[in-house]
Amino acid sequence: MAGTVDLTAPVPVQRVSTLELFFDLVFVFTVTQLTAVLTHDLSWASLGQVMVMLALIWWMYAGYAWLTNSISTRGLRQRAILLGGMAGYLVLALAVPGAFHGSGLAFGVGYLIVVSVHSSLFIWTASAQSSRAFLGIAPYNLFNALLVVVGGALGGTAQAVLWTLAAVLEWSTPWIANREAQGGFQIAAAHFVERHGLVVIVAVGESVVAVGIGAAGLAVDAELILVAVLGLLLSAGLWWAYFGADDDAQAEHALSSAPAERQPWIALEGFGCAHYGLLLGIVAVSVGIKKAIGHAYDPIGTAQALALGGGVALFLAADVWFRHVLGLGRAAHRAVAAVLALATIPLGTEVAAVAQLAALVVILGVALAGEGAARPRLNARTP
Repeated sequence: MAGTVDLTAPVPVQRVSTLELFFDLVFVFTVTQLTAVLTHDLSWASLGQVMVMLALIWWMYAGYAWLTNSISTRGLRQRAILLGGMAGYLVLALAVPGAFHGSGLAFGVGYLIVVSVHSSLFIWTASAQSSRAFLGIAPYNLFNALLVVVGGALGGTAQAVLWTLAAVLEWSTPWIANREAQGGFQIAAAHFVERHGLVVIVAVGESVVAVGIGAAGLAVDAELILVAVLGLLLSAGLWWAYFGADDDAQAEHALSSAPAERQPWIALEGFGCAHYGLLLGIVAVSVGIKKAIGHAYDPIGTAQALALGGGVALFLAADVWFRHVLGLGRAAHRAVAAVLALATIPLGTEVAAVAQLAALVVILGVALAGEGAARPRLNARTP
């Protein structure tokens, strides 16, 4: 279905447009809404709902990253249609807080708009090779979007089952559909790496905002300043883990150096699957910081401590996965730090939130500084 891939055809260097950055702001609003859901109800049921919604939302965000990697956003028609996709994302984001409590249909309609706009643009404006490759995936996207709409309309247990099924099917699509079709996509490495890096840094900014939200209404004294700075340093540690030592440039080199037929699969696993874990980790850390700031010098509940330590651990584990896929180094320090992050949970529950925050900052700093001298390997593997 994808036709023959021309391994010698150069992929032109392109960079992220301002329209794409505008689009990303709407997407990150959905991440903010997911954080609010978990902050309001820090329970396993709420976490499961957030995981399902993020899986659905991130699949289509990734789809738009692949789309703008294949088309120009300079034309009036492309810009107008992309704005329609942004409108769908906005509707979806507004419905997130009550998606499992009454606004599921609005979420589903917004999601169907997002999917329809994406499919239309990909089929009408992408290159012939990319369009043929996408035709192997488009029917699955539309089917899964309809599952989301029906689930949102039904509500209750049926919604939970249908939305979970849609999320699982979506992330299984590349393997269910024609595998050869997935290999038909061409990847502009510079644009692809930059686009995902930008959404990560804006999402990390959510954890910085969480410091301010958690401190709202509190007296600005030495105690608040200390815990606020620790929260900022923890966010900085997440930034350092992803962007430190020019890792974005190394990722671009690794992706562009891989054989053309392998690049889509590296992109799918590294920037799709692994980045889902990165974003979920950021959401959890943001929730943990918000919960910790107001009671920083008291022991916190197990759920709050788990959000902090588990969020950092998940972020680091996903980063190790990402680096492994692209061949960016062994990252052993990060793997150890992920385990140690989980070990800080008793500090939060038995000592104080500020003690857990301080321990996490130290663990991240020591781990990342310790691996600074390691030279990365730049041979991307096949997922």
